[in-house]
Amino acid sequence: MQKKLYRLKYDSKICGVCGGIGKFLNIDATLIRLIWIVVSVFTSGVPGVLAYFICAVVIPEEPADEDYRPGNPSVDA
Repeated sequence: MQKKLYRLKYDSKICGVCGGIGKFLNIDATLIRLIWIVVSVFTSGVPGVLAYFICAVVIPEEPADEDYRPGNPSVDA
């Protein structure tokens, strides 16, 4: 099965980009968010923010059948 990159609905702070990248790379999304913030600060903010919103437009949203929320009884049962 091939892994696909999606914006997540359940692990979303703004658009779900960092949550999707974290799931794709099997890394905690908080670490991805921190790295993104550090890179944005050191590049004067504009390239990081611009890249985030480009990713939000380009990366598709997670399909409904792959919508998994940890602890959701309808999925875990």
